[in-house]
Order: sequence, then structure tokens, then C-alpha cells
Amino acid sequence: MGEFVNILKLCVGADSIEDLEDWQRSQAPHWPPGVAIHVTRMWPKREDEVLAGGSLYWVIKGAVLARQKIVGLKRVDGGDGVQRCALVLDREVIRTQAAPRRPFQGWRYLDPADSPPDLPKGRQREEPLPEHLARALAEIGLR
Repeated sequence: MGEFVNILKLCVGADSIEDLEDWQRSQAPHWPPGVAIHVTRMWPKREDEVLAGGSLYWVIKGAVLARQKIVGLKRVDGGDGVQRCALVLDREVIRTQAAPRRPFQGWRYLDPADSPPDLPKGRQREEPLPEHLARALAEIGLR
């Protein structure tokens, strides 16, 4: 096991990285400067490892396409008396190589060795695989 661990989460409601960036830009006035907030139900049991350099990897339309560095965790009340975890993220959305992923509920830990590499700085885009191909690759274990 490495010194840190990442978190993998579906980016619900986004069809593209641009959708994610647009939504975060629209919410920025509600957040502290330089960060984005994503609230989730469960608190990571591996908190120390997440905070030791982990990122939130976003699955968009069946493929990991981007990540944001996790810079903090904060307890928040969801307005219904239930405590939730706010993942405090660096505002920079870093594009990654496309890596197909099956749908799942909530979030998962993602070992750094299994995390897709970042795209080189000069390459701003990498189109995800067509959904049927991403699903077929995931089904045979090639994620």
C-alpha cells in the first residue's frame, strides 16, 4: 500500500469535463477562494492516506477523465441533521488519460498504481471511448 490513496467518484449530471468546470465556476462564490467543495455522505476511514496527497478522480460518462487534488476534509451538516463529508478540492481540474469505469454508488478508494496518468500539459483533451466500447473493456477487466 502506498503513502496516499485517491478517491474515485461518478460526476453525476456532467456529460463532459467542461460541464464539471462550468458547475464549479458557478458555485465558486459560495466557497473559500482557490478551492471547490464536493459533499458526500460517507467520511473516508482512510482519512490520513487521502490527505497525504490523494486526488478525487472523476468518472464522466463511463470513463475517468479528470482529477482534482484533495486539500482537506470538513464535516458539514446536510440540512437534515445528518453529518456529511465535504471534500475540499484544489480548483484546478487536471485532465487524465481516459480509463473506462463501470457505474457504482458512492465513491471508492483508488490506489495510485491503478490511477490513470495525467495528460501531458500540452494536451488539453482526450476524448473518452464510446460508451459501448468502454463498457466492453470494463466487462473483460481492462477498465
